[in-house]
Parts: sequence; C-alpha cells; structure tokens
Amino acid sequence: MADLTKSGILNALKKVEDSNFNRDLLILNSIKKFEVKGNDLYLDFSVAMPLGAVTDSLKEKFVNALKSEFSALRKVEMNIETKVIAHHDKKKDSILPGVKNTIAVASGKGGVGKSTVAVNLAVALAKDGASVGLIDADIYGPSIPLMLGLKEKPKVYQNQQNMKIIPLANYGVKVISMGLLVDDNAPVIWRGPMASGAIKQFMSDVDWGELDYLIFDMPPGTGDIQLTLVQTIPLTGAVIVTTPQEVSLIDARKALKMFSRVNVPVLGIVENMSYFIAQDTGKKYDIFGTGGGSRIAKELDTEFLGGIPIDPGIRIGGDNGVPMVYDNPDSEHSKIITAISRDLVSQINMRNLSEGSNSKIEILLDDDQ
Repeated sequence: MADLTKSGILNALKKVEDSNFNRDLLILNSIKKFEVKGNDLYLDFSVAMPLGAVTDSLKEKFVNALKSEFSALRKVEMNIETKVIAHHDKKKDSILPGVKNTIAVASGKGGVGKSTVAVNLAVALAKDGASVGLIDADIYGPSIPLMLGLKEKPKVYQNQQNMKIIPLANYGVKVISMGLLVDDNAPVIWRGPMASGAIKQFMSDVDWGELDYLIFDMPPGTGDIQLTLVQTIPLTGAVIVTTPQEVSLIDARKALKMFSRVNVPVLGIVENMSYFIAQDTGKKYDIFGTGGGSRIAKELDTEFLGGIPIDPGIRIGGDNGVPMVYDNPDSEHSKIITAISRDLVSQINMRNLSEGSNSKIEILLDDDQ
C-alpha cells in the first residue's frame, strides 16, 4: 500500500471520537513506527493520555478508523504508548527536579469540599497509571491524612546536602501534611510567614522522586500560602472548586482572578455538590441550585471540568480513609470523578504542548518517513 504514510495514518486516527481521546494531542511524531506486510499493518504510536483511558473500545475504534481509511487492510496490530507532557520551567525544575506538573486545587471559600475533590482526583490519576504526589497546603486545617487513612509519622534521612523527609503513601499517592507532623488534637497557631515557610519545606525538603503530577490542596481564600506557592514555583495550573450557589461563586471568581493576576493558568472549574439523587425514589434535588459552575466557567473563559453530585459514600470514604474512587470505582460518582481527572490531564497536556514542549520540533518532521 504505497499510499500509506505517517500523515495518512495520523489523519485516520484523528477521525476517532471518544470521550477519553483528545485528537488535538496527536501530532505527526506520535507515529513512532509502522510496517506493512502484505495487507497487514503493524503500528507503534504514542498519545498524551492516561494509561487507564486506553480501553479496548478505544483500540477497536482506532483499528476500525484505519481499516475505513485504507480499505485494503486486512489486519491491524498496534502498540499504544501513553505519555505525560511535562511543564518545563527552570525555577520549578531546580526545586522539584523530578516533578513534571504542579497543580493547585483551590477554592475561594471553605465548605465546598475542595479537599475531598483533591484527594479523589489524586487517587483517580494514580488508578489511571500516573505517579502522583499530594501536598496538604492547608496548614491550619490539615484533613488529607484522615481522608487517605494515614496515621504514622514520616521518616527522615540525611543526604549529602541536608535532611530529607520521606512522604507517606496510600492508594498510589505520595503525601505530606502538617497533620502527619503534629498531634491530632494540637492546633497549629502560627503567623503567616511560618505557615508559608512550611509550604516551601514541603517542596524542597521532601523526597518526591519522579512524579507526573504534584497536587497542592490549598487552604480556602487568597492569602499568604497561595502567594508563597505561586512566588516559589511557576505552577502548571490551578483547578477551582465551587458549589452551584451564588454565595460560593462570588468567592470562586476571586480565586480564579487571583491566579490569573499571578500568571497561573486556570485549567478548569469543578462543581462539587452539584445535585442529590434520593436512593429511595430516584428523584433529583438541586439542593444548592444548578448550573453555577458551568456559568462561571463560561463567564471567565475557562473549562468546565464537570459536576460531582452529593453522595453519602464520598463523605463516608473521607471519614474512613478510603476514597470513593478507590473503594467503589464502578459507582456513577467515581466514574464522574475519573472523567474529570482525564479531562484535567487533557487540559494540562494541551497547555504544555501549546507552550512548545515538543511541538516546535515535531511539526518540522517529514510526514512520509
């Protein structure tokens, strides 16, 4: 099949429609190798998406698209490699050399379930095959250890330069939190500079190793800790968590505008507590109103990543230290959170790609090689 080229294969694959697949992330150099033997195609290609999103259904769609484009094909065997596009920045790389992307999960006010969203997003990313870390940046109200079932104290070791803290891990997520360093009932009574110093240490003095994503569960508001973080390292982006009602949206706008002012891209809005479905009747209740998250995303020109309904299982999982995404992955709520995490990955990859991580070189390649 003389007409079968890299560009032809790419164009065929880009016709596939699937909720897990962003065709804009397929570029010419994604086609690593292909070989034609008679009427059979053997193809190796890479795509920037989570490993868990490469389902049998998606593979079948790729095969069907190629056979539709090249009617003489009898068999298609493919090897799909997934990749994470890193956010490259000299300042970030000097402080967190093994971390590809840094993401703040923030809210303008408390009580919107931001920490619950951060934990379940982190676990969803890990379940999809990513290496994930989570910094509990809420120094005064650390809740991440409870939500992830962590109770022991982190260990410390001495390297050639200084002391390093080994983060604890559960459900595939590495974690550091003030809640792991102080007694459960001991309040953290610190002025702003001390809390900000702790955040810096959580980055520089913790041995994070190699991570695809390091998530910061931010305290509510727009104060010292937020400013310390964005001044210390350039973040890949931020996710804003809100609930549908206007009193929450007012503060979500402030959080979004704060990140914009300090040149941190807002990757999207997550609406928590979107609605409630009664288990006995199946009736849907919009307890906190409806559509607020999507409205503010449209108003402020950012992505609406999705809405998470109220479910007692999410609260129970947080209290028991077993996140719902891990404990009940087939539930509708877990599927929604997983979809949000995959959309977030797509937003991160698109932004990193547009900033020139790989595209400037790859576009110049000969498309028929």
